[in-house]
Amino acid sequence: MSVSSPPAGPVEWVALSFPGAALGSGVAGPLADLVRAGTVRVLDAVVVHKAADGTVTEGEIADETLDDGGAALDDVDGDVLELLSHDDLLSIAEGLENDTTTLVLVWENLWAADFAQAVRTQGGTVLAHDRVAPADVAAALAATDTGADRTPEGITS
Repeated sequence: MSVSSPPAGPVEWVALSFPGAALGSGVAGPLADLVRAGTVRVLDAVVVHKAADGTVTEGEIADETLDDGGAALDDVDGDVLELLSHDDLLSIAEGLENDTTTLVLVWENLWAADFAQAVRTQGGTVLAHDRVAPADVAAALAATDTGADRTPEGITS
Protein backbone atom coordinates (compact mmCIF):
# COMPACT_ATOMS: atom_id res chain seq x y z
CA MET A 1 0.00 0.00 0.00
CA SER A 2 1.84 3.08 -1.12
CA VAL A 3 1.13 6.45 0.40
CA SER A 4 -0.38 8.44 -2.44
CA SER A 5 -2.57 10.74 -0.36
CA PRO A 6 -2.08 12.64 2.86
CA PRO A 7 -3.31 10.88 5.98
CA ALA A 8 -7.00 11.33 6.72
CA GLY A 9 -6.95 9.41 9.97
CA PRO A 10 -4.93 10.04 13.12
CA VAL A 11 -1.25 9.10 12.81
CA GLU A 12 0.64 7.72 15.80
CA TRP A 13 3.75 5.76 16.59
CA VAL A 14 4.29 2.77 18.83
CA ALA A 15 7.44 1.03 20.06
CA LEU A 16 7.04 -2.70 20.73
CA SER A 17 9.92 -4.32 22.59
CA PHE A 18 10.80 -8.02 22.57
CA PRO A 19 13.41 -9.92 24.60
CA GLY A 20 16.46 -11.08 22.68
CA ALA A 21 18.03 -10.24 19.37
CA ALA A 22 15.02 -10.77 17.08
CA LEU A 23 11.43 -9.62 16.68
CA GLY A 24 8.68 -11.84 18.06
CA SER A 25 7.31 -13.99 15.21
CA GLY A 26 3.71 -13.86 16.45
CA VAL A 27 3.37 -10.16 15.62
CA ALA A 28 3.82 -10.16 11.83
CA GLY A 29 0.57 -11.98 10.96
CA PRO A 30 -1.78 -9.88 13.11
CA LEU A 31 -0.13 -6.66 11.89
CA ALA A 32 -0.53 -7.81 8.26
CA ASP A 33 -4.19 -8.56 9.03
CA LEU A 34 -4.71 -4.99 10.33
CA VAL A 35 -3.20 -3.57 7.13
CA ARG A 36 -5.16 -5.89 4.80
CA ALA A 37 -8.41 -5.08 6.61
CA GLY A 38 -7.82 -1.35 6.14
CA THR A 39 -7.64 -0.72 9.88
CA VAL A 40 -4.18 0.89 9.72
CA ARG A 41 -1.75 2.07 7.06
CA VAL A 42 1.93 1.60 7.94
CA LEU A 43 3.86 4.78 7.17
CA ASP A 44 7.22 3.87 8.69
CA ALA A 45 8.84 0.89 10.37
CA VAL A 46 12.29 0.64 11.96
CA VAL A 47 13.92 -1.88 14.29
CA VAL A 48 16.12 -0.83 17.21
CA HIS A 49 18.42 -3.40 18.82
CA LYS A 50 19.94 -2.90 22.26
CA ALA A 51 22.60 -5.53 22.85
CA ALA A 52 23.42 -7.13 26.20
CA ASP A 53 26.32 -4.66 26.57
CA GLY A 54 24.00 -1.67 25.91
CA THR A 55 25.17 -1.04 22.34
CA VAL A 56 22.35 0.38 20.19
CA THR A 57 21.91 -0.32 16.46
CA GLU A 58 19.11 0.49 14.05
CA GLY A 59 17.95 -1.86 11.32
CA GLU A 60 15.86 -1.59 8.20
CA ILE A 61 12.79 -3.77 8.45
CA ALA A 62 13.72 -5.55 5.19
CA ASP A 63 16.98 -6.77 6.77
CA GLU A 64 15.39 -8.20 9.93
CA THR A 65 14.50 -11.78 10.80
CA LEU A 66 11.97 -13.04 13.32
CA ASP A 67 12.75 -15.16 16.38
CA ASP A 68 11.65 -18.23 14.40
CA GLY A 69 14.11 -17.42 11.58
CA GLY A 70 11.48 -16.14 9.14
CA ALA A 71 11.65 -12.84 7.31
CA ALA A 72 10.34 -9.94 9.36
CA LEU A 73 7.09 -8.39 8.22
CA ASP A 74 7.32 -9.51 4.58
CA ASP A 75 3.55 -9.89 4.59
CA VAL A 76 2.98 -6.36 5.92
CA ASP A 77 2.31 -3.88 3.15
CA GLY A 78 3.48 -0.37 3.95
CA ASP A 79 5.96 2.38 3.30
CA VAL A 80 9.16 3.70 4.77
CA LEU A 81 8.72 7.47 4.81
CA GLU A 82 11.55 8.05 7.30
CA LEU A 83 9.26 9.91 9.66
CA LEU A 84 11.41 8.75 12.57
CA SER A 85 14.76 10.49 12.86
CA HIS A 86 17.97 9.00 14.21
CA ASP A 87 17.49 11.19 17.30
CA ASP A 88 13.94 9.83 17.78
CA LEU A 89 15.28 6.28 17.72
CA LEU A 90 18.12 7.09 20.14
CA SER A 91 15.57 8.62 22.51
CA ILE A 92 13.49 5.43 22.34
CA ALA A 93 16.62 3.31 22.87
CA GLU A 94 17.49 5.14 26.11
CA GLY A 95 14.47 3.57 27.79
CA LEU A 96 15.05 0.04 26.52
CA GLU A 97 16.30 -2.89 28.53
CA ASN A 98 19.57 -4.45 27.39
CA ASP A 99 19.27 -7.49 25.11
CA THR A 100 16.02 -6.38 23.47
CA THR A 101 14.73 -5.80 19.95
CA THR A 102 12.17 -3.07 19.41
CA LEU A 103 9.87 -2.58 16.45
CA VAL A 104 8.97 1.08 16.00
CA LEU A 105 5.93 1.65 13.79
CA VAL A 106 4.26 4.81 12.55
CA TRP A 107 0.75 4.12 11.34
CA GLU A 108 -2.35 5.92 10.25
CA ASN A 109 -5.52 4.81 12.01
CA LEU A 110 -7.71 4.35 8.93
CA TRP A 111 -10.57 3.12 11.12
CA ALA A 112 -10.91 6.69 12.46
CA ALA A 113 -10.47 8.57 9.15
CA ASP A 114 -14.15 9.40 8.61
CA PHE A 115 -14.57 10.63 12.17
CA ALA A 116 -11.34 12.67 11.96
CA GLN A 117 -12.52 14.26 8.71
CA ALA A 118 -15.88 15.13 10.29
CA VAL A 119 -14.10 16.80 13.22
CA ARG A 120 -11.87 18.81 10.83
CA THR A 121 -14.87 19.80 8.67
CA GLN A 122 -16.57 21.19 11.76
CA GLY A 123 -13.45 23.18 12.71
CA GLY A 124 -12.49 20.82 15.50
CA THR A 125 -8.93 20.00 16.54
CA VAL A 126 -7.35 17.48 18.88
CA LEU A 127 -7.06 19.12 22.28
CA ALA A 128 -5.57 16.11 24.07
CA HIS A 129 -4.77 12.51 23.26
CA ASP A 130 -3.43 9.75 25.46
CA ARG A 131 -3.76 6.04 26.07
CA VAL A 132 -5.21 4.38 29.14
CA ALA A 133 -3.22 1.37 30.32
CA PRO A 134 -5.12 -1.94 30.00
CA ALA A 135 -4.39 -2.66 33.68
CA ASP A 136 -6.19 0.58 34.65
CA VAL A 137 -9.22 -0.36 32.55
CA ALA A 138 -9.24 -3.86 34.07
CA ALA A 139 -9.07 -2.34 37.57
CA ALA A 140 -11.96 0.01 36.80
CA LEU A 141 -14.04 -2.86 35.42
CA ALA A 142 -13.24 -5.00 38.44
CA ALA A 143 -14.23 -2.14 40.75
CA THR A 144 -17.51 -1.77 38.87
CA ASP A 145 -18.17 -5.49 39.25
CA THR A 146 -17.62 -5.29 43.01
CA GLY A 147 -19.55 -2.03 43.42
CA ALA A 148 -16.47 -0.13 44.61
CA ASP A 149 -16.06 3.52 43.65
CA ARG A 150 -12.53 3.57 42.26
CA THR A 151 -10.94 5.79 39.61
CA PRO A 152 -7.94 4.42 37.67
CA GLU A 153 -4.58 6.04 38.31
CA GLY A 154 -4.01 9.12 36.18
CA ILE A 155 -7.72 9.81 35.64
CA THR A 156 -9.43 12.48 37.69
CA SER A 157 -13.13 12.36 38.34
